[in-house]
Amino acid sequence: MDWMYALAGLIVGLAVGLTGVGGGSLMAPILILIFGISPSTAVGTDLLFAATTKAVGGFVHQREGGPDWQIVKRLAMGSLPAAALTVWWLSSSNFQQIKGGTIMHVLGGVLILTAVATLFKNRIRGMATDARTAAVRVHPWQGAATIGAGVILGFLVTLTSVGSGALGAAMLVALYPFRLSAKQLVGTDIIHAVPLTFIAGLGHLWLGNIDFGTLGMLLVGSIPGIIAGSLLAHRMSDNAVRPVLAAILVFAGYRLLVA
Repeated sequence: MDWMYALAGLIVGLAVGLTGVGGGSLMAPILILIFGISPSTAVGTDLLFAATTKAVGGFVHQREGGPDWQIVKRLAMGSLPAAALTVWWLSSSNFQQIKGGTIMHVLGGVLILTAVATLFKNRIRGMATDARTAAVRVHPWQGAATIGAGVILGFLVTLTSVGSGALGAAMLVALYPFRLSAKQLVGTDIIHAVPLTFIAGLGHLWLGNIDFGTLGMLLVGSIPGIIAGSLLAHRMSDNAVRPVLAAILVFAGYRLLVA
């Protein structure tokens, strides 16, 4: 059974490296639907898995072209406080009810939104580019809007472990259609996800939602997977990967919603 965790980590690592998407979007549903792990433990374990995996991927992307650090800082200004506040909310509320059905249903809904964002990333960029070309003045609001996007991501990622990939990328495409190249977009998205998932993961560690045995085996596969995927991302298009990934996310989201 341990080698299956490693294989799952390898597949998810490749997806994250290639597209910036797939960490929480794929791993949390895999842990819940295939391996039968409880939703709260799946989310917590996945967050520390994502933090470690994306730290490796971010290092590779930094060497291959790098993120936009100003945008990373703006996102983190919103996402890190939001993550800390969400952990506080989970700890102070009736978490026994939240950690079961609510997480399953919210996770399912976010997965479907992630699938839409993954599939229509280029169309979102086109719409944002047309809006900016038509002289719609969003420039003065970019900083505040980016911090607001970080707040949304911080809440969603801490609750479900999903959102830092495709949803984050969709927000960045809409906010910065000219500033970020495709490579910079993936690098910025991954680099921002590292502190966010680490802070959220530490919060879930405090709540007792981490399975370290499973985490270790997932990392055995994911670290070489994300290195390979990050290197390939600068040599190939992700257009062939995104439709398949979107279909998997829709299926997983539906399964979680009806569970």
